[in-house]
Amino acid sequence: MSSLGDPELAAWLAEAAGRVLLEVRASNLFSGKALGKAGDRVANALLMEAIAEQRPDDAVLSEESVDDKARLKCSRVWIIDPLDGTREYGEGRTDWAIHVGLAVDGVAVAGAVALPGLNLVMRSDQPPSLPAVSRRLRMLVSRTRPAAEAVAVAKAMDAELTPMGSAGAKAMAVVRGEADIYLHSGGQYEWDNCAPVAVALAAGLHVTRMDGSSMRYNNENSWLPDLLICRPELAQQAQAAIASL
Repeated sequence: MSSLGDPELAAWLAEAAGRVLLEVRASNLFSGKALGKAGDRVANALLMEAIAEQRPDDAVLSEESVDDKARLKCSRVWIIDPLDGTREYGEGRTDWAIHVGLAVDGVAVAGAVALPGLNLVMRSDQPPSLPAVSRRLRMLVSRTRPAAEAVAVAKAMDAELTPMGSAGAKAMAVVRGEADIYLHSGGQYEWDNCAPVAVALAAGLHVTRMDGSSMRYNNENSWLPDLLICRPELAQQAQAAIASL
């Protein structure tokens, strides 16, 4: 296993965590919020132990573990969300994900996003080709709290709003060509988007902050509040719509 390259390892870890999460849900030992908490705990333990075994010299930043600031002195940091979309997972939906990303010197260079409910693992070393668009534009928004900024940009671009759960599921919907724009302004942390950003960049998508700046990782404050992922031909139009807010 230690012979795996970083993207391969990310994919293997994400897929393994996904299998475990499906088993926990199928056990019927938990339900609702308790199921989400159990899933977070089990998937995090698997990922943390596996990374420590496979990449003992690398640091880790996980949503479900205490932030060890020693990572700030490390060039290579795995940034993981063991269960993105806890609510959706607990409700038996499919729009939840596992994020396993690797940032090197602050740049998301490798990653995988598992979508166990769809039996898919999207990975940075195997990006799909973007299909042509022959329909009205689709913009992904939160299924529970769509941000006003995203709604306004969708209106400016005459895009149809498409609600979805997990941030990883939304980002991968753009990678897969099921949607065209994912604009998030409601607040995220590095683990919410590092792996999705690595996969989206590998697929040739436009990925920036809302102000057009690059996504940077392994910051002392892991808060990374906004994100734009879209088809490259829509980037200029999307940025102009954002600037007009």
